[in-house]
Amino acid sequence: MTKQTLRENRTAGAILLNMLIAAVSLFVNGFGLYLTIRAGIGAAPWDVLNLGISRTFGILYGTASIAVSVTILLVDILLREPVGIAMFIDAFVVGKAVDFFNWLDPVPPCTSLWTSIPVLLAGLVVLAYTQYAYMIASLGCGPRDTLMVGLAKRVKPIPIGVVSIVILGTATLVGWLLGGPVGIGTIICAFGAGPIMQLAFRTVRFDATAIRHQRLRDSVKVLFGRR
Repeated sequence: MTKQTLRENRTAGAILLNMLIAAVSLFVNGFGLYLTIRAGIGAAPWDVLNLGISRTFGILYGTASIAVSVTILLVDILLREPVGIAMFIDAFVVGKAVDFFNWLDPVPPCTSLWTSIPVLLAGLVVLAYTQYAYMIASLGCGPRDTLMVGLAKRVKPIPIGVVSIVILGTATLVGWLLGGPVGIGTIICAFGAGPIMQLAFRTVRFDATAIRHQRLRDSVKVLFGRR
C-alpha cells in the first residue's frame, strides 16, 4: 500500500489503517491534555469549559468533553461544513483518554511554577505532534477547528484570527463561570499552542494546508464498495 494511497484513502484498507492511526494519535493527544491540566496553573480555553461542566454537573471530564464535542459537531453539520470519520473519533477518544490518564495518575501534582510550566509546555508539545499524526490520516479536522473555519466563512470581513479569539474567549468565560480553572496556564495555552504546533510541523516538514481531508460520505462509499 503506497504512501499516496494511504494519504488519499483510496481503499478500504487505507481508511481502516488511517482510522487506527487517528485513534492512537488522539489517545496520546489525551495524554498531552492531561499534562496541561495536571500542571495546575489554569487549563486551555476548551478545557476550562470541559472542566467547568464536569465540576458543575458532577460528571467525568471525558463525558463533559464528549458532550461539548458532539454539540460542536452537530453545529458543523448544520453549517454544512465537511465532516470526516476522524471527527467522530476525535469527539469520543480524546476526552476518555484524559479520564484514563487521570485514573492512571502517572504524573504527580505540580507544586510550583518551576514544575508546572515545564509540564504544561511538555503537554503542548505532545499535542502538537499528535495533531500532526492525526491530520496525516486525512479523514477530517477536529470539530472545533471546523467550527472556526465555518464561522469565519460566514463573517468574511472579520479575520479568522479574530473569530478564533471570540470562540476561545467565549469558551473560557462560560467555563470560568461554571467553575473551570483559569490562570497563567490558560494564557500560555491560548498564545503558545499555535507557535509550538507550527514549530513541530516544521520539524517534520508537514504542511497542514496540503492535506485534502476525505468527507464522511466518500469514506463510506470506499468502505462499502459503492461508486
